[in-house]
Amino acid sequence: VLMGANVANEVAQDHFCEATIGCDDPAFGALWKKVFHAPLFQIRVVTDCVGVEICGALKNVVALGAGFSDAIGYGGNTKAAIIRIGLQEIIRFTSEFYGDSVQSSTFLESCGLADMITTCFGGRNVKCAEAFVRLGQTWEEVEQSLLGGQKLAGTPCCKELLRVLRARGLVDKFPLFRNIHAIAFESAPPQSLINNLDSAE
Repeated sequence: VLMGANVANEVAQDHFCEATIGCDDPAFGALWKKVFHAPLFQIRVVTDCVGVEICGALKNVVALGAGFSDAIGYGGNTKAAIIRIGLQEIIRFTSEFYGDSVQSSTFLESCGLADMITTCFGGRNVKCAEAFVRLGQTWEEVEQSLLGGQKLAGTPCCKELLRVLRARGLVDKFPLFRNIHAIAFESAPPQSLINNLDSAE
């Protein structure tokens, strides 16, 4: 699996970036690196496929929170906190559901913290989440007006994430994910994003 902090239009403009390949066979991973690696598109290979995929999925949920924060008018301090807490909850999720099979070093690869930073500052999820709050539109209306036929990854992932957490009785261990879902799908006020974020500590 290939994930990383590489927004497509910047890759097309030859801006330097990185990506992570998750491949449980190191020899096969080395072959994939040869396919993609270039001076301006640098590849690192890890054997932690599960960790790479979880980071790639759940960072989009955190980005919804970053977009809500932008819509409220909060600044860099709040967004930095959202990113930190979001990464903490992603790590907690992997621990709860996958135990020690996910490598902690994966979170410092391009697919982890770097991709979360990129997504929370410039991705489609943060852009659409901000519009969702500012314009009062439905998610479908936001997608139609801003994405030109593309679809959001954060909203369906957020729904499924909360379904899984509720089924396991774990929602209270993930206050940021809970708050994001409540704003996105339960008509909670955007200002509730920062409510009780220390409740799982």
